[in-house]
Amino acid sequence: EVKHRNARMGSSEIRSFLGGRHKDDRGLYVSTGGFTKEALYEGERAHVHLTMWTLDELARTLMAHYPATDPETKRLVPLSYFYMPA
Repeated sequence: EVKHRNARMGSSEIRSFLGGRHKDDRGLYVSTGGFTKEALYEGERAHVHLTMWTLDELARTLMAHYPATDPETKRLVPLSYFYMPA
């Protein structure tokens, strides 16, 4: 699930997301505004494996794995490499 908000995501949204999941499920929750400490606690104690990413974590992961990304994702998120001398 992805939420685009300026404010941090709270614990009630995380509980709602986890509500219909089974113990063998895996979840990914992305919040552009980040998470409250209560939301992070809910994610840690969840009965399913839940990965919680901020916008920065999503961007770093996409850039790290971009060469192996499928063509459709590359079409939707066209990135170009450039090099800057140190």
